[in-house]
Amino acid sequence: MIGSLLYMALGSIREAALVFLCVPLALVGGVLALLVRGIPFSVTAAVGFIAVSGVATLNGLVLMQAIRERLEAGDAPLEAATTGAANRLRAVLTTALVAIVGFIPMAIAVGAGAEVQKPLATVVIGGLITATVLTLLVLPTFAARAIAHRPKRHAT
Repeated sequence: MIGSLLYMALGSIREAALVFLCVPLALVGGVLALLVRGIPFSVTAAVGFIAVSGVATLNGLVLMQAIRERLEAGDAPLEAATTGAANRLRAVLTTALVAIVGFIPMAIAVGAGAEVQKPLATVVIGGLITATVLTLLVLPTFAARAIAHRPKRHAT
């Protein structure tokens, strides 16, 4: 269903797939964060994976739309990818940092309920760190390649 929504927003299966690529990047960070902290997978960790997937997809969509705007303005594919990523850097970082900072108290909580909060917060924090860094580096790189090979659209 998310893939369909991305296709409707972008109008391209290739670009929707590129945005969807941000999800595995987030999941890797969540898994690594659980391993580093020695926290087992649980239902609350699964909820964290769902949450971080949504934020990663949103950040990817924001970035891809900025790249498409630059391309439509006449930039070359590589220039469109780098300029689009630079233009949306603040928005992507702000989205991720707000969530990360908001989940820090849950990640370091002790006392009643902490065993439920820690897996969720750990997954979100770890996932957003890797998703943000990799989205800002990997998505523009792949987008520049994909855009360079897409067929030209003619104005009607």
